[in-house]
Amino acid sequence: MIFSPTKLSGSYIIDINTIVDDRGWFARYYCKKDFEEIGYQKEWVQLNHSFTKYKCSIRGMHYQLPPFSEIKLVRCIHGSVFDVIVDVRKNSATFLQWFGAELSAENKKMIYIPEGFAHGFQTLTDDCELLYHHSEFYVQGAEAGILYNEPLIQIEWPLTVNVISKRDLQHPQLTNSFEGI
Repeated sequence: MIFSPTKLSGSYIIDINTIVDDRGWFARYYCKKDFEEIGYQKEWVQLNHSFTKYKCSIRGMHYQLPPFSEIKLVRCIHGSVFDVIVDVRKNSATFLQWFGAELSAENKKMIYIPEGFAHGFQTLTDDCELLYHHSEFYVQGAEAGILYNEPLIQIEWPLTVNVISKRDLQHPQLTNSFEGI
């Protein structure tokens, strides 16, 4: 695996090394020793799988509040998405900055998202499937979110949005007094 730091401290785009032969390919996308080198020493306690039917859909921007903040490892296994993270750590030099990258079944890239980041994505194709590893369990009532079109952040989504959930449209707009987590 090749860990490439993003512009947001503690987050990485991960390229997996594939072994290819006449049958297809094989790759490792998690090795405890490799992840320890970037400081990951927790365990993955939950694995989720999402399916999004329509191109131009948005899911996000979601995070869990302390003490239930979580690290995520996200990989697209079918289709293609523009994956976005936002730093909501109040003492971070990159507070309220965002980073986006294409994750696809074809490029096999993953994103490592540290605690204190909101996460979401926009589908670039129909029928997208993502796998998410989580370092904390989902805790109802500890979830929070940011509007996908939050004026203080100004995420540049690649496509016009055509599908978003009511829940994701109801995140409160941030104010200049937003302190983060």
